[in-house]
Amino acid sequence: MSSSDDFEALGPATRGVLAGRREAWTGTPEHPGAVVNPAVWRASTHLYSDMAALRAHPANEDGRFYYGRRGGPTQWALAEALTQLEPGASGTVLYPSGVAAIAGVLLTVLRPGDVLLMTDNAYEPSRAMGRGLLRDFGVETRWFDPTDLASFEAACCERTRCVLLESPGSLTMEVQDIPALAAAARARGIVSVLDNTWASPLGFAALAKGVDISIMSLTKHVSGHSDCMMGSASAGEELYRKLRVRAQGLGNVVSPDDASLMLRGLRTMNLRLEAETASALAIAQWLEARPEVARVLCPMLPGSPGHDLWKRDFTGGCGLFSFVLKGGTSAARDALIDALQLFGIGYSWGGFESLATPVDPASIRTASAWPLKGMEPDDRFGVRLSIGLEDTADLIADLERGLSIWAAHEGQA
Repeated sequence: MSSSDDFEALGPATRGVLAGRREAWTGTPEHPGAVVNPAVWRASTHLYSDMAALRAHPANEDGRFYYGRRGGPTQWALAEALTQLEPGASGTVLYPSGVAAIAGVLLTVLRPGDVLLMTDNAYEPSRAMGRGLLRDFGVETRWFDPTDLASFEAACCERTRCVLLESPGSLTMEVQDIPALAAAARARGIVSVLDNTWASPLGFAALAKGVDISIMSLTKHVSGHSDCMMGSASAGEELYRKLRVRAQGLGNVVSPDDASLMLRGLRTMNLRLEAETASALAIAQWLEARPEVARVLCPMLPGSPGHDLWKRDFTGGCGLFSFVLKGGTSAARDALIDALQLFGIGYSWGGFESLATPVDPASIRTASAWPLKGMEPDDRFGVRLSIGLEDTADLIADLERGLSIWAAHEGQA
């Protein structure tokens, strides 16, 4: 493309196909751009022609050979592709996992004595980081209600240096008013960080909405095949440079083979997200009408909490949502999940296969209530679904079987 403006004007599917395919990385000096995909460059050592060449090479320049830990064309192509998909980003740092990306970002931004504000619906490993790793480094973590701007403002203090957001929350799916929160943070000199794994930049342009750093677990949608782990953080120039230096200092490096798998997944991510979103919405609508279900937690669903914000700010969705059973016991919920034949039982999400896991938010809430407002006290046992690429009708039939087992277990059949 002739310019970044031209690239950003393209549709998401086109950008996903073109991103990161610099001619220098998809061919040879004699035949640049001769192949479709960047080659897999496996190298720990980069050789120099002589001492003058060694001394002339900057140690920390993007896209230049130096040492294997600094990456090679395969990793550079992936990082550049992710940067191109995130409007407003100057660069992207790759990490071995999504959790490593969160840790790497927070260890870059925070210092001993600082306060981190964390949304109360955050991913459990993020919460554990606040209670453990960051505390050990002298950082205090405070939680706030994800749906209440006043709760965020009340938690702020002069030592607050960073806020970690997650929208929608990966268990209970609350949608936050990210533009308002990012603006409030910036006005106070607070760095805003968003775990944007649910929507990806294709569904939510985080930096364009005011966020300072956008994190993704590439393990989910970008990989799309449940066979590779990686994380990323994209930011503007100043923060990107700081993230890169800290990541190198911590020894963060990703395999070129894994980077190649991520690039492969990236090319079809838009199509997979479209299919999974359509299937998830149909299943959510079906569940909403079931007598066994107290609440469907799916921001794409009209009338669901957060739908208006989702409709205003997002350009896409995904296959991840939850539902809450009407009363019952943990054992009955286990029986429901065990009865499912097309849903695997396992952590993670965003792959081609459907998954189901239990959701118990009460034990990981600090600043907001569970059950949610409007739900009965006994409506507390949830199930999270990651909808894959199976036929929607088959998944609904499988869930119907599971719900009938739940009803029989509860004596409601």
